[in-house]
Amino acid sequence: MKSDYKPIDCGLHSRYELLAMRRARVVLHYRDEAEKDHRVRGRVVDVFTRRGAEYLRLKEGRGSLEVRLDHIIGFEEGC
Repeated sequence: MKSDYKPIDCGLHSRYELLAMRRARVVLHYRDEAEKDHRVRGRVVDVFTRRGAEYLRLKEGRGSLEVRLDHIIGFEEGC
């Protein structure tokens, strides 16, 4: 199965990995599959690959959210 994932810049990928290593709190701004924008607050806990795409896992409250890296518009750290 071919993925429509668009690889992100290596420097940005490294920043996401650093956020996960530090379990940093962020406000994450991303666009979902339906092209709707979202802003969520949580702690970055992992960066991983699945089926040819890379994801960031954000822990928010008691749940978690997985966002494809190429869907992330931006983030604010320390929030």
